[in-house]
Amino acid sequence: MLSWPRLTAALALALFVCGVAHARGTADVAALQVGLRREGLYAGAVDGVYGTGTSLAVAELQRRAGLPATGVVGPGTRQLLGVYARATLGSRPLARGTSGWDVAALQFLLAWHGFPSGTLNGELGVSTEAALMRFEQWAGLPEDGVAGPDVLAALREPLPRSPIQLAWPLALPMGDPFGPRGDRFHAGIDIPAPLATPVAAAGDGEVVYAGWRDGGWGNEVTIAHGHGVRAMYAHLSSVGVAVGDHVEAGETIGLVGATGDATGPHLHFELRLRGAAIDPLTALPPPLGEVAGGGAHDTVG
Repeated sequence: MLSWPRLTAALALALFVCGVAHARGTADVAALQVGLRREGLYAGAVDGVYGTGTSLAVAELQRRAGLPATGVVGPGTRQLLGVYARATLGSRPLARGTSGWDVAALQFLLAWHGFPSGTLNGELGVSTEAALMRFEQWAGLPEDGVAGPDVLAALREPLPRSPIQLAWPLALPMGDPFGPRGDRFHAGIDIPAPLATPVAAAGDGEVVYAGWRDGGWGNEVTIAHGHGVRAMYAHLSSVGVAVGDHVEAGETIGLVGATGDATGPHLHFELRLRGAAIDPLTALPPPLGEVAGGGAHDTVG
């Protein structure tokens, strides 16, 4: 049997060749983490990274079954996850009503490509189907809600990035980044700041939304910055612009708040490229730093 480091390297290489590897984790490890969560063994983030928490959870799964607690995932260990772990991504078409390891892997890839579907749970329900269809539209594929070879091929493409450069809306350290958070996906970045701190437009553009937005956003401003990029500035205590206004980079558009679903005052800054959520750091200069412990943040993904 391969040692764990060699097995991990082999798995990572195989996943890269298959086009489902990402710098922040792999779809198969994310699916494993979802399976371990279902067994009540793992409480960490579904981030696709085989770290200490995942290894300890695997060892406990093995221990419960009377197997050597190696922390190494082989065929025997995978079988301990039962029906959930039978199907690997690409082994069958996925549509509403399917569930399992392959669905969890699909949810992970959809989220990283800008179409999170809520809880990463391995269940292809209404929200995952909707995310899948939005991705199909974005990728120019038939919107049939079925993840087959064409969808998986599109998910092997590099992650979308911002085609333009923007400025930081707040000159403060970043809190929570773009990416997995618990069993959900955080589609923007959070910047903790004192209440009523002025929020600046990250670039020139036109205000296309300004006001209260349901779904946890609170007071929110959306600015179309061109080239298919829209920036969303959420949880504001007050809004200082109106739909149709043209703003310039650095212009104050509102004040930091904690409206909507938030644990404290901060700005949730989200970028969309033709509707796909993209990492704002692909448009911004290097961050000033990060707040220890993440600081105030949203309470939804």
